[in-house]
Amino acid sequence: MRNEKIRNIAIIAHVDHGKTTLVDAMLKQSGLFRENQIIQERMLDNIDLEREHGITIRAKNCAVNYKGVKINIVDTPGHADFGGEVERALSMVDGAILLVDAAEGVLPQTRFVLTKALRLKLPIIVVLNKIDRRDARPGEVLDEIYDLFIDLDANDEQLEFSYLYCIAKQGIARFGLDEHSDDLKPLFDAIIKDVPPPEINENKPFQMLVADVSYSDYLGRLAIGKVLNRDLNRGDELVLFSKDGRKRPFKIARLEVYEGLGLKEVDSVVAGDIAIIAGNIEDITIGDVIGSPQIQRPVVGLRIDEPTVAMRFSANTSPFASKEGSIVQANKIKDRLFLEERRNVSLRVEQTENPDEVIVKGRGELQLIILIESLRKEGYELTVGRPEVILKRENGKVLEPIEHLFIDCNEEFMGVITSKLQLRKGRLINMTNKGSGRVRLEFLIPTRALIGYRDEFLTDTKGTGIMNSYLEGYEEFKGEIKRRFTGSLVSDREGVATAYALFNLQPRGRLFITPNEKVYEGMIIGEHNKENDLNVNPTKEKKLSNMRAAGKDDNIILAPITPMSLQRAINFIKEDELVEITPKSIRLRKKILSAQKRRMTEHNRI
Repeated sequence: MRNEKIRNIAIIAHVDHGKTTLVDAMLKQSGLFRENQIIQERMLDNIDLEREHGITIRAKNCAVNYKGVKINIVDTPGHADFGGEVERALSMVDGAILLVDAAEGVLPQTRFVLTKALRLKLPIIVVLNKIDRRDARPGEVLDEIYDLFIDLDANDEQLEFSYLYCIAKQGIARFGLDEHSDDLKPLFDAIIKDVPPPEINENKPFQMLVADVSYSDYLGRLAIGKVLNRDLNRGDELVLFSKDGRKRPFKIARLEVYEGLGLKEVDSVVAGDIAIIAGNIEDITIGDVIGSPQIQRPVVGLRIDEPTVAMRFSANTSPFASKEGSIVQANKIKDRLFLEERRNVSLRVEQTENPDEVIVKGRGELQLIILIESLRKEGYELTVGRPEVILKRENGKVLEPIEHLFIDCNEEFMGVITSKLQLRKGRLINMTNKGSGRVRLEFLIPTRALIGYRDEFLTDTKGTGIMNSYLEGYEEFKGEIKRRFTGSLVSDREGVATAYALFNLQPRGRLFITPNEKVYEGMIIGEHNKENDLNVNPTKEKKLSNMRAAGKDDNIILAPITPMSLQRAINFIKEDELVEITPKSIRLRKKILSAQKRRMTEHNRI
């Protein structure tokens, strides 16, 4: 049997192709809001960092009703670094809407998210969005989508997908370019028709794979997932099957379902619907299974790709520690990271020999940067090291992750990009020039070679280049890659930076600090023009005499300083350097602060 009153669907797409905007339009047209009600854009992007970065970070659920059918919608991230969110979201649905920009076409993350959906054998509805753009080319993009399905070995049934044309910002969808429509009814009709209703089997016991966990101040930890086989009632006796094989009985304290943007308390949840369960489940994690006591073998857990990048997190040990943050203890930082591991399936947190340090492994650099920014906003102070790729060993060989890199740029920048990527062990595998003045280049390149390259790429292309990549696989280690050809300007004392000192240091390199900024010994204040590090005194004051007055300093003009962002800082540091992060500041520093100890260490190494 199937529950014809429910449809569960995920919206998947490349970054910025309009997923969250489409969900906004679906919510508005479902009758959820009053006609004169003021509604903010991107309603599901309710995390501050999502609005700041303009991307979806966490997959989120909502529900709408159309012609008596409840449609559970899951909005997923489009960036490959948050692939774990896509994987757990797809475990709750029976179909997917693949959203593709009618101008930009198929991009790397389009391939990434579609691969996940096809692997689960989900039926796909293709929506070509932004057909109102001047450069829209819906016909060509549709051909690209067919080619992508064939390239990903889609079966015959998946190749017979329905497709619609859409302007998500205006809330319009239509089956043909020449058709007239002023709403999303064609899309809702396609969902009802093409997405199969969830299956019901009353002869099997209830099960629910935990696809997400949340927390309520009143109810404690909440488990979220799709109800399988039969209905779930508040008084049912349940068992928590942990991933490590443990079983523990518990009772439901509260049962909820999604309604619009919020939750609704219910006494029972029908099979196929998405439920939120509260109870004595404080130790539950994503991938666990909740089910009836008679279950012998629970459903298979989530299949999650392995992390590819690792960073070391530790407490802040600089002279300025605990002056700007409210949480500085190493144990509290570790506890917060282990909590994040429990609710983010693609993160791994590992202890090290140093009790004040942990290694955090994730899908990519951006995922870890978002985690650090979250900690900053919560008042944590910490230090992090340079991102490192995670290597594998097979048959006595060392393997490293390889990215399939796509670059779209003006023809004039092709030479500098190709030469720089070749130095980073990149291999050009395809080049497309359609005569429009822009070219598309494809490279296979080690993941570690791309760490820190994005800022350099934007500089080389004068901000007009587009760069995207996804994990292609693993290949034999490519050897050493030189990431930085410059050294660091390092403060040799504690004090306050002066304009006079910084003016005289400008010829040595690019500065990161401004006058009157506090510095300490071992703090990196700039980038040296040469390969070696240079210890400098940024606090030096101008000697005054009868001939030289203090007022002369007003004539000193310093080059503008670009504020140090977290991503730029992490991309800049070398193996012997750290980024000091507080709620108010981002500073660069040496691991060994004392200049004398650094010299001794270097001498012993030689």
